[in-house]
Amino acid sequence: MVQVVAAIIEGPAGILIGRRKPEQSHPLQWEFPGGKVEAGESPEQALARELEEELGIRSAAGEEITRYVHTYPGRDPIVLIFFRVTAFDGEPRNLIFEEMRWEPRRNLARFDFVEGDIPFLRAWSA
Repeated sequence: MVQVVAAIIEGPAGILIGRRKPEQSHPLQWEFPGGKVEAGESPEQALARELEEELGIRSAAGEEITRYVHTYPGRDPIVLIFFRVTAFDGEPRNLIFEEMRWEPRRNLARFDFVEGDIPFLRAWSA
């Protein structure tokens, strides 16, 4: 089963979220930075690689918060793994998103997140 990592990065202004580009699947929806775990990678290695590719930060590390299986319509199930990122080198910058912003945790429910992130958001804000 495909594994996908998602990074919860908290800064002084809130949690970092990115908006997908119009040409991507789930166009213009919001998500947490991250992506697929490649063959031969651990989720932790995928987290560091994806954050370097998407945000230009290096040596990202964190602790797993939760994981669960999600199935998008017409697709095979995936395992979503959420990490609280506690350390990295550099400053996050937008390398792939339509838009990127820091939002207070209390505001996240106002955004149109990809379906797979919604169970996490509900549990996390409870």
